[in-house]
Amino acid sequence: MSSQTRKPGIHVAWKTVTYRSVALLILAGFALFTLAMRLAFPQFTESSMRAADGVANRVLERMAGMAPPASGGKVTAQNAHFTALDGTVRVKKGSGDSWVGADYNVPLEKGDVVQTGSEGMAKVVFNDGTSYTVKQDSLIVIEESSANDQQQTNVAVAVSTGTVDLSTATYSQGSRSQVIVAGATASLAPESTAQVHNDPKADQHEILLKKGSGEVQRNGETVQLANWEKVSFRADEAHMEKAKGIGPPTPISPANMAPIFTAGENTKDVEFSWTPMANAVAYRLRISRNPYFSSTLVDKRVSTADVTVTSLGEGAYYWVVQSYEAEGKESVESEKNRFTIIPKGKQTEAIDLELDPFIQHGHVIEVMGKTQVGARVMVNGREVPMINSDGTFHYFTPPLATGEAVISVTAQTVQGGVNTQQKKIVIQ
Repeated sequence: MSSQTRKPGIHVAWKTVTYRSVALLILAGFALFTLAMRLAFPQFTESSMRAADGVANRVLERMAGMAPPASGGKVTAQNAHFTALDGTVRVKKGSGDSWVGADYNVPLEKGDVVQTGSEGMAKVVFNDGTSYTVKQDSLIVIEESSANDQQQTNVAVAVSTGTVDLSTATYSQGSRSQVIVAGATASLAPESTAQVHNDPKADQHEILLKKGSGEVQRNGETVQLANWEKVSFRADEAHMEKAKGIGPPTPISPANMAPIFTAGENTKDVEFSWTPMANAVAYRLRISRNPYFSSTLVDKRVSTADVTVTSLGEGAYYWVVQSYEAEGKESVESEKNRFTIIPKGKQTEAIDLELDPFIQHGHVIEVMGKTQVGARVMVNGREVPMINSDGTFHYFTPPLATGEAVISVTAQTVQGGVNTQQKKIVIQ
């Protein structure tokens, strides 16, 4: 277009300028100005540099805040998984309104609800290694399950009703593992264990720290907890009550993993003993076929620190003991001991063990397979809690370290039959 035909007016040429370009121009100008001032007024420049440096930093920080956020703080949702199921367990997804039966293949996400029946039990494990054992007649809600690109995890579970045992792993600094009970939030340190009880009908709420350390916050109040300390409160109480919990007896006999041989008969009388407690007036002994005691074979109260149980048949058993004080207070459960009654003289034989291809979930390995009916299965020395009636099993390992790892799976029957398989994997 010629100059004669161009219409009069204001013409503006636009040029895109990025925050980075502006910052570089300011830095360049500031550097030139500083050099000139230093040559002209060396003493004045030396005394003024500190103030100028602070101003420049604040300007650049403000400009950086105007720019789009960096991707380094990205937070991603992570799934939890069932690693043990027994009895009636239901799940309601946060995105739906209907209940479905719990299954090992159902991933658990933020907002999901887990409910156990009167003889139900579920163990839920998160990617940071935190595990929640949901006992009978309990309901929990997954409030948070996420991680950022620095491998910092954030796990939170609300216990709406019932009893839950939880255990934290060795997670990275900056991670959080929390449990919420009736408006109180307990934050647990790595490698800590606790028991949470929530009874809304009776308005009884309690958090007991068994091992490790943690703190409980409620209504602006913070209470620190150490081994065997607990807090309890009612909904209308302004403050939480802190008290020393009652430690349990230590199981002595049968020792953990001990074999007990019979002399040809089908049953065996077994003597149980544990450490006597100074303030105990009675003890409660429970025996079960499964490690989560969703059902029991023996549940009895005795006045001494030993008792004989008659006519136990072949197979594997688990037992725990608790103590009672004079005012009726009951300790938490002791450690679970496992023993096996084995007929003497049976010959050791090889048994079936078939493994499906391992499934890797980050640092967690999902192990599935099938063994002989009635056999027990160990994965890297840890027992698979539940074996189905047809011999199939399903297990999630704890988080494994980066690098090469060996997964060792051993199946064993009460008759002494055994089969072990090992596979190498690489954790990246």
